[in-house]
Amino acid sequence: METLLPFEKIERKIIVKKESGTDSRFGCRPEDRPTRELVNYGVVNIDKPKGPTSHQVADFAKKILHLSKSGHSGTLDPAVTGVLVIALGDATRIAQALLKAGKEYVAIMHLHKEVEEKRLREVCNAFTGKIQQMPPIKSAVKRQLRTRSVYYLDIIEIDGQDVMFRVGTEAGTYIRKLIHDIGAKLATGAHMAELRRTKAGPFGESTLFTLQDLADAYHYWKEEKNEKYIRKIIQPVENAVAHLPKIWVFDATIGSLCHGIDLKIPGISRLHSKISTNDLVAIMSLKDELVAMGEAKMSSEHMMRESRGLAVKTHKVFMKPGVYPKNAPAH
Repeated sequence: METLLPFEKIERKIIVKKESGTDSRFGCRPEDRPTRELVNYGVVNIDKPKGPTSHQVADFAKKILHLSKSGHSGTLDPAVTGVLVIALGDATRIAQALLKAGKEYVAIMHLHKEVEEKRLREVCNAFTGKIQQMPPIKSAVKRQLRTRSVYYLDIIEIDGQDVMFRVGTEAGTYIRKLIHDIGAKLATGAHMAELRRTKAGPFGESTLFTLQDLADAYHYWKEEKNEKYIRKIIQPVENAVAHLPKIWVFDATIGSLCHGIDLKIPGISRLHSKISTNDLVAIMSLKDELVAMGEAKMSSEHMMRESRGLAVKTHKVFMKPGVYPKNAPAH
């Protein structure tokens, strides 16, 4: 079975509307940011341990790095481990882009009675696609039936009454409840024995670090002037929009965008293919810096065809005004 989240299945090409260079005097490529700036405007993929809440882990990261604020990519129960992306300092609001992104988990479901494998697989398959789910009593959302998408549910191993499976879901899907509902459908009952998150949007297990790793890296940087470890652990904020379609704008357009102005067609240099109306998109500089995020008001084809009109309704601005001067010269 193919285990890809929706954004991983879309192959986007970069289409050039009007080629342009970018002035090296303004802005800077994300990978070239000074370490102190990266620390206050980056993200870290923490391997959440059992015990603390997601909020506590974000708070620990904030204190380790001596920052004033932090945010996380979606709550994990205290007993759940794995991918918890922490947005740091000025990057805190980027966590919103990850909250709605697809998630992947590996779970162990304990069946209360033995069940025939063929029947188990049939029932698990029935829980892919659109499902109805009632949030658990202890949840942050209103208790009403909600439709959620389960992109894949792949059984990895069956050991008696313990079933290990990998599941990719829409944000806001409760895995504990999913397991309970599978148990009810099997008429055996089931509960979640263990759960680990393996993906949150574009972040997977390959970039995971512990809070201890983060603390050690901060020590090396501050006490021994060694930036290597902290630059490996903390990623540029732009990595948190890797799953979103992008539109690249001219240097001269950035100044007005930083003041919350919507993106019009004449400001576009290049863009991703397969953008649909109402998609959440990232607006980027030609140095690949995140400028803003917003809602596409027309498709890629429409943007390429038109010479004027509203392309993106700006929702959140990330770049500070003044990084690029208004009407910066094209190169």
